Amino acid sequence: MIKPNPTTGMRHIALFVKNYEATEQFYVELLGMIVEWRPDDNAVYLTSGNDNLALHRVEHGFAGEQHLGHIGFFLNTPEDVDQWFEFLRGHDVKMKTEPRTHRDGARSFYCLDPDGNTVQMIFHPPMVVLAE
Repeated sequence: MIKPNPTTGMRHIALFVKNYEATEQFYVELLGMIVEWRPDDNAVYLTSGNDNLALHRVEHGFAGEQHLGHIGFFLNTPEDVDQWFEFLRGHDVKMKTEPRTHRDGARSFYCLDPDGNTVQMIFHPPMVVLAE
């Protein structure tokens, strides 16, 4: 099996947060990130221009003390997402989801690393434009 095109790096992290508004304020007002997308009242996607931080509101505690939702590796094309899915599945990597296209035009899937951490492989159009 041929390995797909390389990723463009790990530039996406998703955090589960209880102090949603204060955490958003910290990253935006103190660290200078800007709001890229707010899909609903419980999620916001922030960027510094070459990265992406997703904050997801948690109402009733965390699963254990885990705050990390997942790590994300960016890909250059939607087709790369599908190729990575087949490649990793062919190496018996446990998949959490099938590839899908999101409302914002991104395409991704989730899998688990050997230690059970969730990894997202994602084509995210705004990040591709920034990289060009």
